[in-house]
Amino acid sequence: MLIIDDLLTAPFRGIFWIFKEVYNAAQEEQAGASEAITTELSELYMRLETGQITEKEFDAREKILLDRLDLMQPSDASQ
Repeated sequence: MLIIDDLLTAPFRGIFWIFKEVYNAAQEEQAGASEAITTELSELYMRLETGQITEKEFDAREKILLDRLDLMQPSDASQ
């Protein structure tokens, strides 16, 4: 009976495994994008400190980057 159960549930386990792998890949991609934005923010701060960009340019670019970073963060509805 155990073999029959395994045969009947195999397609569902396979589909579950595929969904899990897609989810993991999406999480890794999002983490990489978040890290890239954080790196870009660090570079932006460095450019401001070294005088390569003005405060106005910094503010505009920082707002864009922070907005992108906020969109990537999961919203916490419990607060």
